[in-house]
Amino acid sequence: MQINWMYELDLILMALGAATLAVVAMMLVERRHSRQPVTVFTEDTSATVYLFDGEVLIDSTPSARALLAASQVQGTAWAKLMTYLTPHFADLEAKLLRLPFEGALTLASAPARGNPLLLQAEQRGGLTRLVLADPSRDDHSGGQDLMAQRAIQEELDLLRDTVARAPVLMWRERSNGDIIWANAAYMLRATDVLDIGQDLTWPLPRLFERQASAQGIIGQRQKLTPRDGKVAWYELTGFADGSERLIFATAADSVVHAETALRDFMLTLTKTFAHLHVGLAIFDKQRQLVLFNPALMDLTGLPADFLSMRPSLLSVLDGMRDRNMIPEPKDYRDWRRQLMEMERAAASGLYEETWSLPGGQTYRVIGRPHPNGALALMIDDISGEMLRTRRFRADLELSQSVIDEVDEAIAVFSPAGHLVMSNAAYAKLWGGDPAANLAEETLRSLSGRWRMQCSPSQVWADLEDFASNPGDRAQWKAEVRLLDGRLIDCRFAPLSGGATMTAFRLRDTGAGPKAVFTGSALKRA
Repeated sequence: MQINWMYELDLILMALGAATLAVVAMMLVERRHSRQPVTVFTEDTSATVYLFDGEVLIDSTPSARALLAASQVQGTAWAKLMTYLTPHFADLEAKLLRLPFEGALTLASAPARGNPLLLQAEQRGGLTRLVLADPSRDDHSGGQDLMAQRAIQEELDLLRDTVARAPVLMWRERSNGDIIWANAAYMLRATDVLDIGQDLTWPLPRLFERQASAQGIIGQRQKLTPRDGKVAWYELTGFADGSERLIFATAADSVVHAETALRDFMLTLTKTFAHLHVGLAIFDKQRQLVLFNPALMDLTGLPADFLSMRPSLLSVLDGMRDRNMIPEPKDYRDWRRQLMEMERAAASGLYEETWSLPGGQTYRVIGRPHPNGALALMIDDISGEMLRTRRFRADLELSQSVIDEVDEAIAVFSPAGHLVMSNAAYAKLWGGDPAANLAEETLRSLSGRWRMQCSPSQVWADLEDFASNPGDRAQWKAEVRLLDGRLIDCRFAPLSGGATMTAFRLRDTGAGPKAVFTGSALKRA
């Protein structure tokens, strides 16, 4: 009985050992298999194969994943793959859209793209399967990532060709200033500065000062003078790369010439504006002062240092207000609102006002828009002009007062036959005041009224001929009879400048009207 018990214990221990060994073996096998990527492909995983559901990557082989990892494009796997394949295969995406109808297609890369490349595409259960192959290489050589290497080599060749063809000067230099690499454009430019018969040596000669490239470079401008003496300008941009620096030099001749031309043009404008008596202020689209002339300082009283700080339009107007060079408003808020309306009106070319200042000056202010949203403000002192206008108006009023005191009815006409002035005696004699509408009254229109109030006479026709004769003229007299029988003595005299004066005086006979003329007949009262 004891022997049976020992025998059964041995069997149990043997079974436990066998089970333990089986579990360990299974763990080793599982660990070994876990090192291999799980994939849905049953064929050789060294091929470059992709499986997409629409544009979503479902699975790929290690070579395919290596090709995607070598891409510098940001985005999905589909975008990276299309970016790499599109230059090799024309209208690739359009052809892939026909896969659901055609089932499968095989494409060969364009001959101009270098080594040939084949693309096999097919639909399997609604999934798109893409296979890339390079016929010039053995894709089954030990699982090497040949397609990724090809992509890297193509990108390297492209970068080399791009750098070689770039018109920008590129070079890399050490901290001590030695140039250790340069592109073709730099090499060609370096030969232009070497003496005749001198060859390029290593390290390469410097084209620009070391101090310029040793400092932080952002848009630094340097000039280069080759053997022909024609100065060339470049704009330098550099980046630190450890103990080295990578520097780019772009041609800036056009920019320098444009800036020089602009500076000369602005200098010419400044000299021209300096001789103007009109104050000129030009504001940019942000309404900052960019140009002014000395007359502006004289008219506004604003100092040069203030104007040189490029103040805003409102700051300039506020400064003028502080110096009583702007009509003082009753309400400051309303004044600010008027300034904003002034800016909008000037920007549309509609602002033109006359300012009567507290000091007695009178300014004419004009705002005009300029290209690119700029605004020009012109200030002209018209105090003298306004004074002359007031004096002229006062002289006219005085002359009118004098002529109104004359008892002879007078009307003066310009060389063109327009009424210039008349007096009170004229309005009393002929009825109405033609001076109230000088713009419409002429010698012809008034002589028509005179005819209607007088008996038929040749005097009016002779008067019209006299007024229209530009030659030498002499004063002459005549008489006409009103329809009520009264006589009028007429006097017609030439004035300076071709003007004509007509004067009428009612003859005093000591008796009232005795007859009334109707046409050519005389009726006795």
